[in-house]
Amino acid sequence: MARAIALVDVNNCYVSCERLFRPDLEKRPVVVLSNNDGCVVSRSAEAKALGIPMGAPWFKIRAQATRQGVTAFSSNYALYGDMSSRFMAILGRFAPDREAYSIDECFLDLSGQPDAAERGREIRRAVRREIGLPVCVGIAPTKTLAKLANHLAKKQAEWGGVCDLGALPPVRQEALLRGIAVGEVWGVGWRLREALEGRGIRTAWDLRQADAETLRQRFSVILERTVRELRGTPCLGVELAVADRRQILSSRSFGRPVHAEVDLAAAVATYMARAAHKLRRQESLAEAVGVYIRGHRHRGGEWSERPFHGQLILPLAEASDDTLTLIRRAREALARIYRPDLSYAKAGVLLIGLVPRSGRQGSLFTPPGVLVQQARQERLMTVLDAANRRWGGGTLGPGGAGLRKGMAWAMRQDLISPAYTTAWRDLAVAKA
Repeated sequence: MARAIALVDVNNCYVSCERLFRPDLEKRPVVVLSNNDGCVVSRSAEAKALGIPMGAPWFKIRAQATRQGVTAFSSNYALYGDMSSRFMAILGRFAPDREAYSIDECFLDLSGQPDAAERGREIRRAVRREIGLPVCVGIAPTKTLAKLANHLAKKQAEWGGVCDLGALPPVRQEALLRGIAVGEVWGVGWRLREALEGRGIRTAWDLRQADAETLRQRFSVILERTVRELRGTPCLGVELAVADRRQILSSRSFGRPVHAEVDLAAAVATYMARAAHKLRRQESLAEAVGVYIRGHRHRGGEWSERPFHGQLILPLAEASDDTLTLIRRAREALARIYRPDLSYAKAGVLLIGLVPRSGRQGSLFTPPGVLVQQARQERLMTVLDAANRRWGGGTLGPGGAGLRKGMAWAMRQDLISPAYTTAWRDLAVAKA
């Protein structure tokens, strides 16, 4: 049975999500910005045609982009996350074996299906019809080749959005791989690309023809596997289960400098609430809590060039997933590393020593009253998570986090769109 792995990828995902509820932006240049409206992280085809590069700082190009009629949005993670969930649910109907590789990419195992390319076209039509997102599908015997097939489906209109590389004759495959730069191969970053080009390996075909053992000795076993995958030998399977995280990090850069400890504490509480939710979702407990802050000293009207990095990890008396317990410990760590003479630009929290919740073991010496309190905390966290699932993230949270909007540490999102699909107040209104 011929192996057929498909990679389904949403085209310009963030921009496509924004356009869903703004049909007036079709065929117009649109960009989405990173945290704090910093850099361009998603571009429509029209924005690319204007020469706007990925990663361009918005403050540098804003004036020119505005003159060119570019519409910019702050990143709306609630919207993108919800649309991603809907996207993955649709794909699950077409193949039981699937791997969500990122928010907008998913591998499917289409092996054994009579016409993989037609299946890809069905997927493309279903996603467009049901949630309005444009996707491209690349199909091949291996995941690495499927990535390249997806690249061809996006870049070359002749494929109609679906490229089945494995179904093409060898001569045609060679011609296509010769036309793809080696830097487009999955896992080849810019440093590795430069090293490979220095050895005369400039295209995907060159890499396919290279000696795998030599590349393993010179670079890594990962590159050797890439070469073998380019030759059609599967080295990477479709991962059906997502492995639990070994640690959980939640951090953000602030919208503007933060000085007061109370503001830092509110930010830390908010980030810890997010981390604790992820912890409970994977049914784990944390044995220790970490906090880090980054700042600069201000002297004579100027900021010091050398930043301050404060970090501290504190163990918990007992492994926990309780938001309030984790916040209290995080604030203890913050109090020890905070320095009032600094201005802070970023903070983050870390949960480490993660263990399965099912293996939780109490102490023989734990007083009965503590067990009652633990049961009460578990019920509270159940209600908290249920409310946030039903009415949107952040509906209920720790009081110590304050109201995020307007806080000194809040991320700058001056151009954010409504949460059309996750908040009742932002539901789209159709007018006759």
